[in-house]
Amino acid sequence: MPDSLRIGLIGHGFMGRVHSLAWQAAGRAFDLPLTPELTAVAGRNPETVAQAARSWGWASFETDWRRVIERDDIDLVDITTPGALHTEIALAALAAGKHVLCEKPLANTLGQAQEMTAAAEAASARGVQSMVGFNYRRTPALALARDLVAQGRLGDIRHIRATYLQDWINDPEFPLVWRLRKEQAGSGALGDLGAHLVDLAHFLTGRRISGLSALTETFITERPLAQSQSGLAGVGGAERGEVTVDDAAVFIARCDGGAVATFEATRFAPGRKNAMRIELNGSLGSVAFDFESLNELLFHDATADSAVGGFTRILATDPQHPYMRAWWPPGHGLGYDHTFVHQAADLVEAIAQGVPPTPSFADGLYVQSVLDAVEASAAAGSAWTSPSWNEGK
Repeated sequence: MPDSLRIGLIGHGFMGRVHSLAWQAAGRAFDLPLTPELTAVAGRNPETVAQAARSWGWASFETDWRRVIERDDIDLVDITTPGALHTEIALAALAAGKHVLCEKPLANTLGQAQEMTAAAEAASARGVQSMVGFNYRRTPALALARDLVAQGRLGDIRHIRATYLQDWINDPEFPLVWRLRKEQAGSGALGDLGAHLVDLAHFLTGRRISGLSALTETFITERPLAQSQSGLAGVGGAERGEVTVDDAAVFIARCDGGAVATFEATRFAPGRKNAMRIELNGSLGSVAFDFESLNELLFHDATADSAVGGFTRILATDPQHPYMRAWWPPGHGLGYDHTFVHQAADLVEAIAQGVPPTPSFADGLYVQSVLDAVEASAAAGSAWTSPSWNEGK
């Protein structure tokens, strides 16, 4: 039997649940060199974390994340908390010699991301690996799109067109949850959704954003406090609090290598639940993807006979498509959760081989530098701004 990789999960909300499922499934779907073991989950509330442990198969639970890091039976720390805790937990875990998986965006500020990346690089020299969780990279259709770009099927990339549209806070009476507070989330739609777009553009094309012009908007500036925030015995009532993050972010960009790009992220698009879309246009063709049809990739070969030209719908479910060797017969599609299974499997493989996994904390730092530039540009009236990675180049 292969050796195990003992996991400690910190945070058991939405992301914690998805990660729990992924760790359970990764070793069953893929022939991994290390078997993931769900050793401990951490949360502040004893009742809810105990229930999470029972529901999702964790062998034990802790009410202090520091205890997870102190334990000798933990090899990898998986961070799914709000962004305000990412830096402290990741630094402590790396210092303790634990491998780290940290949900995106890497941190709440550029300075924190820089500190985390420096620590990760130092830890890597000691054989301790780290990865930031941009799960959409592991969608088979998007991984196929990257392969087509790498094979030169699109030629020179000229346009990147990316949008991420949701509608879950369109109601002005939706409560002031942590994702709407800058001190906890870092930013709003920009970091929650836009970070995925920035990472995907880089992942698919290899191009980085060298300059941008942005605007952000907060449509609803005050919201009802949730019961836990107001401290009231009953429903949140009339007490309200300030929304301190963006509701929407839009920016144009120029990439190294000459491509131009447009990005839009909003949580105010009624009817759009998780419409993450990206299209690449090159000198020889195009690809287009919509996560609400996540098993499909549209591909246009501009060199083909125009009489039979147009976009071809590729159902990316055949065994030769990325990741599909582990799953079902062709045509039996995958879902959102499978991207996290693929992420877990890739991380286990990298740790077993002793190679740095991707996306690295350095990749997360690049994304953070773009988010920082977007906020700086918007604050300066959409002034053209270069992300810090490109300063002096």
